[in-house]
Amino acid sequence: MKRIIKALGMLVVLIFVSVGCESSGNETAANDNRLEVFNQKKEMTNQLQQIVDQFNEEFDANAELVTVPDPGTVLKTRISNDDAPDIINIYPQNADFELWANDEQFVDLSEEPFLDKLIDGAAEQYMVNDKVYNLPLTTNAWGFFYNQDKFEELGLSTPESFAEFEQLVEDIIDAGEIPFAGSFSTQDSWTLNGFHQLAWANAAGGAEEANEYLRFSDVDAIHADDEVTKKVANQLSLLVGTAQPNANGASYADAVATFASGEALILPNGIWALPAINEQQPDFTVRSFAYPGEEQGETYTVGAADLAFSISSQSDNQELAKQFLDFISRPEILDIYYQVDGMPTSLAEMQDNQDFEETEGVTRLAFTDKQMIWLQKDWDSEESFWHSTVDFINSEGDIDLLANSLNQVFNPMKK
Repeated sequence: MKRIIKALGMLVVLIFVSVGCESSGNETAANDNRLEVFNQKKEMTNQLQQIVDQFNEEFDANAELVTVPDPGTVLKTRISNDDAPDIINIYPQNADFELWANDEQFVDLSEEPFLDKLIDGAAEQYMVNDKVYNLPLTTNAWGFFYNQDKFEELGLSTPESFAEFEQLVEDIIDAGEIPFAGSFSTQDSWTLNGFHQLAWANAAGGAEEANEYLRFSDVDAIHADDEVTKKVANQLSLLVGTAQPNANGASYADAVATFASGEALILPNGIWALPAINEQQPDFTVRSFAYPGEEQGETYTVGAADLAFSISSQSDNQELAKQFLDFISRPEILDIYYQVDGMPTSLAEMQDNQDFEETEGVTRLAFTDKQMIWLQKDWDSEESFWHSTVDFINSEGDIDLLANSLNQVFNPMKK
């Protein structure tokens, strides 16, 4: 009996060991194909999930798309805690990206064949220390959506100069309509980032000159009595008292709804807002125009890489991650995303794609010298700059407040 009990005990041990080894082996195999794809494009989650699902099927992989609230903050925390996702949808024009690249947080992609699919210079403009750490697939751009049907009904034309823009706003008010659908809350002040940056570039004579004035000048160099600051304030003042009631508390979604309902005729925002507008099913034709310069023919936009991916140097599956970047940069795969998002893509084979008439007034400037890169590429932070925009608007155009708040934004960067 003792021999039988002992034999049974050994058998049980062998079974547990066998099951444990099999379980461990399966877990290892699963981990070998595991990828976390970190997404910051919440509005495009469905399309990215479709792409991830197709990748998993073709490569027998276990990639997971991760979308979280406040992804920028979450990403900073995870990278600082050495817990970076394998693949990161990141914005290579931002200061954080350069900081992390210098800290060797990303895989060098300089020699990867999938970069050859891009138009010349698309990836190289975001190089850090002469290395490419990012695959930029689309570009965003900032401008103005407008209600074309109402414009035609009122005999209005899109502006070719800022003076014409000012006249346009006056004409809309005279016709008894509301010019702008605004989101002037502090929370969604980012929606006006393009307006404020373009105003500075317009007033200072270009993007580089704007940053020389804002970022690389002396401490407290921004003055309310300076001609450049006065020009900026004048352009921002176009939004003072010309939006829907309670715009100072309105969110991004509120502004989109206000525009899509026809309550206001112009929505100042990036082209990324088009999917949100279309979800509202407006009963008018949506079109767009770019930010007008001082003179006719000087319209331009601001933007940079939008759907762009880097691979974490902490990833255990870097080769599989590279396969994902190669996969999503196939024209037929990226088209799944493009057909909803509509942002211009840097893929050479898709340069003839112009399927979105709604944004053509802005996107025609993409990848040209009429598109400047977001000024915050040279800043340590940008959120306070956004706040300065709506603070000025909600103060009914207090130029002293604008100058003082901008000094508070940039002074710490200058020390």
